[in-house]
Amino acid sequence: MSTLKDIIRPVFPFTAIVGQEEMKLALILNVIDPKIGGVMIMGDRGTGKSTTIRAIADLLPQIEVVEDDLFNSHTSDYELMSDYVKKKVENGDQISTTLINVPMIDLPLGATEDRVCGTIDIEKALNEGIKTFEPGLLAKANRGILYVDEVNLLDDHLVDILLDSAASGWNTVEREGISIRHPARFVLVGSGNPEEGELRPQLLDRFGMHAEIRTVKEPSLRVKIVEQRSKFDSNPYNCIEEFQLKQEQLKSKILNAQQLLHQVNIDYELRVKISEVCGTLDVDGLRGDIVTNRAARAFAAYQQQDNVTTDHIKQVIILCLRHRLRKDPLETIDSGIKVEQVVNQVFQ
Repeated sequence: MSTLKDIIRPVFPFTAIVGQEEMKLALILNVIDPKIGGVMIMGDRGTGKSTTIRAIADLLPQIEVVEDDLFNSHTSDYELMSDYVKKKVENGDQISTTLINVPMIDLPLGATEDRVCGTIDIEKALNEGIKTFEPGLLAKANRGILYVDEVNLLDDHLVDILLDSAASGWNTVEREGISIRHPARFVLVGSGNPEEGELRPQLLDRFGMHAEIRTVKEPSLRVKIVEQRSKFDSNPYNCIEEFQLKQEQLKSKILNAQQLLHQVNIDYELRVKISEVCGTLDVDGLRGDIVTNRAARAFAAYQQQDNVTTDHIKQVIILCLRHRLRKDPLETIDSGIKVEQVVNQVFQ
């Protein structure tokens, strides 16, 4: 008989991660409200970017999906349901469901467009008149997390496809006059090292949030991080058990926030001030305003509050706007500090 140790590959506990609060907050808010539009994590090598992203997926509660469905379809939400399941629901057919862990899909750098989007079997379509779809990574990532490590090294057209699907919640595959579409609502998480090249500004703008990670300088914190990692490497199951209670508490806090989210209210005056900040910073388009409003509401829900306050906005606005500023080669000030200065002026 297989034991727990045989079944589960140990994942470093999210609550055991020391520091990097900005990255952790951005990931939690995206999980509470996936419509924020994902998060781009840029930072030095060896700062725990991949570890943190894999840890958040492990923390999430299980989701109910339609059994034997290729797209992790929801049982009642039409936006998260494949056309086949939709027809069954409309016909009043019996649908069997099962619980699965939230999908955590890694996108390899060498992935082709067919591997990402899926393919249509043309031979079968022509010979037998049957639409046969071979699902890609976008189908598997529906209702989950899609993680792209070194996103700044990925082909631009693939990044475009990912961002389009993440924004619309649907993926459409067109081939030889045959068209298939399926739900693809996921949290897109990208990570990268700025030394290896920047992402194009129009692609960067499509990510809801941008977290910047720096190597911890404080010696005592560095020692704590090394100790934590050594403890996990020597006996992962003991480490997981030690943080079990904290993990459960955070899990229930996220669940409560997801339920509270639609009740959270943001006053008109605060919305005007958010737009004033975006206007003063000369942010192109309205994505900055929309994402900041969403993130502030998600943060208020995370704090178990019904109304968004100035403090909630101040906590999230830098994450939402720092990557949307126009790049000036002569600018010496960091974009995050620039956002902070304008926020302090507007929210006096």
